[in-house]
Amino acid sequence: MTTMHNKYKALLIDLDGTMYHGDSPIKGASQLITYLQEHKWLYRFVTNNSSATSEQVADRLNAMGIFAKAEHICTSAQATAHYITEQHSPNPPKVFMIGEHGLRTALVDAGIEITDENPDYVVQGIDKSFNYEKATKAITLIRAGATSIMTNPDLLLPANGGLIPGAGSIGAMLQASSGKQPIVIGKPSSILVQFALSQLGVEAHEALVVGDNMSTDIAAGVNSGCGTVLLYTGLTNANNKSYYTEQAGCDAEYIFETIQDFQQFLTNE
Repeated sequence: MTTMHNKYKALLIDLDGTMYHGDSPIKGASQLITYLQEHKWLYRFVTNNSSATSEQVADRLNAMGIFAKAEHICTSAQATAHYITEQHSPNPPKVFMIGEHGLRTALVDAGIEITDENPDYVVQGIDKSFNYEKATKAITLIRAGATSIMTNPDLLLPANGGLIPGAGSIGAMLQASSGKQPIVIGKPSSILVQFALSQLGVEAHEALVVGDNMSTDIAAGVNSGCGTVLLYTGLTNANNKSYYTEQAGCDAEYIFETIQDFQQFLTNE
């Protein structure tokens, strides 16, 4: 009999809305990760967040009781650095950066020079100190020929019970002003997913993308050729699912109300 573990080798798991809300873990998150470890599933936490390092993300998960090591985390910042070095090999690339600590750390760790003088790329993520001066510099460099890269297209981010502009909002401004469309790294682009797959050493058809957002998580899985699991733990629920399916232009292969339901499915299969 074909089981889920025969069909798939790995899970690529979203974080915000799938594992936690704010600083509160979603019921069943910790137990799911324990189950995956006990049953020898490969997995990565895959996040569009470029502001934090993998160590910081792991610390946050552990503080919520969800076991994680830095090696379990794949951020859009890490995938961006990997993409640039792969595209620009063998010469060390130069980057003008709009972003925060996580993005800077990923770029520097990859041997990328951060500069505002004749960069090869303008790399932009979330930046809470973004200002008109940074925008002007970025637009000038893009129009002069630097390749524009956006870590992720999220327009809004949850914060303290409300919403704040995300990296995609800054990116939309730069795109409109420069007239140049950026290369997008994070979900729903397949680049971040492919980066996570390469870390695990598995093919797309051997992995399940697990998330709560049709337009990012599920779309990224579909775009990458992975299986997809939608959880009604965050943005999407039974009442709005048809709307978000239409917005995403795709559908999930498997749908579960809770993390516990998903874990039970893996157990039964």
